[in-house]
Amino acid sequence: MQDSSQDTPTEGTVVNGEPEGAAEHQRKPDTTMAMVVYALYLASFILGFTSIVGVVIAYVYKGKGPEWLDEHYRYQIRTFWIGLVYGFLCLVLAIIGIGFLLMLALAVWLIVRCVKGFKGLQEQRAPSNVNTWLI
Repeated sequence: MQDSSQDTPTEGTVVNGEPEGAAEHQRKPDTTMAMVVYALYLASFILGFTSIVGVVIAYVYKGKGPEWLDEHYRYQIRTFWIGLVYGFLCLVLAIIGIGFLLMLALAVWLIVRCVKGFKGLQEQRAPSNVNTWLI
């Protein structure tokens, strides 16, 4: 009969060429909530209020992950506030008619920023030009 206590590695033993627990430190960070925020921003085209939920989530999760993931939350927070400013300007300029065209540009701007963010999350890197007001 085989002793089963020898089958279970003890703390600090080497398993598959790595010390036990090393794989836990090398796990990919959870990007689910950052993806949810981008999805909520895009869903705001249909529901309208989901971007508010998204920015709250971004504020809550900011500072709780690796630096590149925190940059995504910062990017999302800036996207919300900059988009709000642009949206207000669009409403003001709608009085003279140009605001409606600018609203279309705002929609394209938001979509591009979200797609850029999704791509960065998949590549596990921070979005480029986090501080920009453009794309």
